[in-house]
Amino acid sequence: MTEESARPDVVVFDCDGVLVDAVSSWRTLHDAYGTDNGLNLNRFIRGEITDVEFMRSDIQMWKAVVNPIHRDDLFRAYAGVALMPGAREVVERLKEAGIFVAIVSAGVDLFVSSIAGMLQVDDWIANGFVFDDQGYLTDEGVCRLHATGKGEVISKLLKMNGLKAAKCVSVGDSEMDLSMHVAGSRFIGFNPSRASSVDAFEHAGVPVVVEKDLRAILPLLGFERD
Repeated sequence: MTEESARPDVVVFDCDGVLVDAVSSWRTLHDAYGTDNGLNLNRFIRGEITDVEFMRSDIQMWKAVVNPIHRDDLFRAYAGVALMPGAREVVERLKEAGIFVAIVSAGVDLFVSSIAGMLQVDDWIANGFVFDDQGYLTDEGVCRLHATGKGEVISKLLKMNGLKAAKCVSVGDSEMDLSMHVAGSRFIGFNPSRASSVDAFEHAGVPVVVEKDLRAILPLLGFERD
């Protein structure tokens, strides 16, 4: 039997690679335009460039292929991205139990907002783009949170909703998501796709689920898995 007392009051999910079966909503756009920003991704992970600089370099690459780019073009690029197996069921179980569910993502707001609406989560935040009055993509991104600073956002979320860190669990798939692990809370590493993420999770001593099915986290949240 699982212990209901072990259940959290709030679960915060990363989006890309956790709730959806895509490593990155930014990478999805690179795939759509046939570009590769892997070099700058590595520089970003090493802290050599900022979130804003990284986003700007992405946009420059896409516009070198197609210019202008309309908001609708970006929506179409996400049409084939599927939910992670078990994502809908897990969120439904949590919501039915009265648990607050949020998404804190450094991904693209156009995409994350659609996932948040589909899963009917309680709150969400993501980075994104600036469009002109005609709906065309400008050269700048919108940085609402830093990929390595998600803890600040989660702390604000907890305070705003009268929730305690001790009853919070965050779920992420990369080493940058370890910033979600605010003091007193719990963190679950889910299906890490990079060796560096596996190493970081091991070093942090957090539980890691390697099965590509979000239902595998349920026992860690005090629920029996169906």
